[in-house]
Amino acid sequence: MEAAIIPPQSAGYNIETEWVEGEPFDWNTVNARFTWNTTGKVNMAYECIDRHVDEGNGERIALHYLSEEEEFTYTFSELKREVNRWANVLLRYGVKKGDFVFVFLPKHPYCHIAMFAAIKIGAVVGPLFEAFMEEAVKDRINDCEGKYLITEDSFLDRVNREEMPSLSTVFTIDKTDGAIPSITSEAEKASTELDTVWVDLEDGLNIHYTSGSTGKPKGIIHAHRNMIQQFQTGRWVLDLKEEDVYWCTAHPGWVTGTVYGVFAPLLNGVTTVIHGGRFSAKAWYEVLEKAKVSVWYSAPTAFRMLKGQSEGIHAHYDLSSLRHILSVGEPLNPEVIHWAYQTWGLRIHDTWWMTETGAQLIANLPTRPIKPGSMGKPIPGIEVEILDEEGQPLPPQETGHLAIRSTWPSIMKEVWKNPDKFASYFPFGEDWYLAGDLAYVDEEGYVFFQGRSDDMINSSGERIGPFEVESKLLEHPAVRESGVIGKPDPLRGEIVKAFIVVRDGYKDRDGLMEDLRRFVKTELAGHCAPREIEFIDELPKTQISGKVLRRELKKRDKVNS
Repeated sequence: MEAAIIPPQSAGYNIETEWVEGEPFDWNTVNARFTWNTTGKVNMAYECIDRHVDEGNGERIALHYLSEEEEFTYTFSELKREVNRWANVLLRYGVKKGDFVFVFLPKHPYCHIAMFAAIKIGAVVGPLFEAFMEEAVKDRINDCEGKYLITEDSFLDRVNREEMPSLSTVFTIDKTDGAIPSITSEAEKASTELDTVWVDLEDGLNIHYTSGSTGKPKGIIHAHRNMIQQFQTGRWVLDLKEEDVYWCTAHPGWVTGTVYGVFAPLLNGVTTVIHGGRFSAKAWYEVLEKAKVSVWYSAPTAFRMLKGQSEGIHAHYDLSSLRHILSVGEPLNPEVIHWAYQTWGLRIHDTWWMTETGAQLIANLPTRPIKPGSMGKPIPGIEVEILDEEGQPLPPQETGHLAIRSTWPSIMKEVWKNPDKFASYFPFGEDWYLAGDLAYVDEEGYVFFQGRSDDMINSSGERIGPFEVESKLLEHPAVRESGVIGKPDPLRGEIVKAFIVVRDGYKDRDGLMEDLRRFVKTELAGHCAPREIEFIDELPKTQISGKVLRRELKKRDKVNS
């Protein structure tokens, strides 16, 4: 076990004045932070935007957008007016409380505005990752019979309306006079005044789809009560203060981008940075310097890429504003933590949570020493156990199922139209949520990830269901059978590897490899495309059901690597 060699950097963290290490914590104490605690009127959009205006902070910068082409900001007052305009357009087209409104846009303030416009009138927002292709978009909208979609012209070729019968209205953000309504053009003529649609804490807020090892992605519904934990983890884990400038690099199409790129920072009233460009060490250091970022949340893959690309580059930039760095999405390598500490003089604080949990549960808090290789300890108010196959607690240092007592505010409301899937997260009863991760806890309560208990692939922090990739590969005319696994990779954590049984008549294996990659990339999503393909005469399967034995494919790959 590696020693706790990286102590806290300084004092003055939010959590120091609000909680004593080792003391119990009651989530109900957070309620006083919200206006609904006294008014009884609940809405996430109001708490993120309008509340700050009503409290006299309307001229503070809410969003700071930077790209290679442009740079601009929205104050909280400007953001409120624009959200109201867009919401009035949605109302005019019939959007009502409980409707699903999907947002399929690049990283841009319009993505935030669209999401909040839907939420403010009581709709359930479904952010879609900008790299999703036609099949991924169709599956998600069809699953919950989504009626509305906000996108841009360049994405329309991935929106096959003929195969999405529920989709009644598609808006574009581009100012066109075509058959598709332009929400930006119509918003210019709409009123800046709007009566917020008040909801209950248990009403639906957003839906995110998470891939599984079998079947299509499942829709995880979260409720407005999530704001309780999202606000508090923003204060304690992200350590957000009013004067902070905060940058979460994730796209809102992923749950991190929604929770900690949209909701948590605005709940805490801080300036949120949005970067519209592609990754490069130079571009990211320019954002950190130009926006004067003080708190930065990204993924281990990004930090590993910075490490590989940026030897010495950081010295050319003023990073003096940066004080707190965090990571999420996949295990954070100890060597990256040491590199960052030596390079930037700052710790990277690993955090752990899932789409289904709605907010952070385990983290390296800024007040605690970091044990490189550990994702930290449970945050206040969270109880963790490591359970064996019978649901019994295991002692320290023994690997088992990571389980969390199901009493936290941001736990998922439901799995859309799939109560059996929801129940599968609680195999030992409703008290314990099982994450699907294997882990152990040391004698001091630090949690160490050891792998997945299913076949899920985690590549660059993006969860990929092997079944979805296998199904897409089977649509290619050359493929008779397919099996997909996650293969360990030093940069991305895992990559997608496909084993293919080819139909008779296909000879050009090299050309077929590239064709299969391109097929998955264009039909499903780029991050799902196999980076390695191995042709095989026969897939290992169970004798009775004929199910592909992915564990045998992993053994084969390990032997041949």
